[in-house]
Amino acid sequence: MPPRATNGRMDKVIRKYSSLEAMKADEYRDWQQRPVHERMRAVMELTLAAYKMKGQVPDVRRLERTLVHLQFPES
Repeated sequence: MPPRATNGRMDKVIRKYSSLEAMKADEYRDWQQRPVHERMRAVMELTLAAYKMKGQVPDVRRLERTLVHLQFPES
C-alpha cells in the first residue's frame, strides 16, 4: 500500500552520532520498540520494493517438487 499523506503535525528529532556503530545501535533499539505488526509491514514493503526494482511480479509460483515413490523388495 502506498503511504498516505496527512496534514497532522509530526514530531521530528535530529540526532548526531559519534560513530556508525552508535547510529546502528540506536536504529536497532528503535525497531525493537515498534510493535510486531509495524515491523512485518515494513518487511512487506521492502520485499515488494525489491521485486519492483528487479522487474519481477511478487506472485511467483511455489517451488515444484517431484514426487518419487520407491518400491522396496519384499523380504
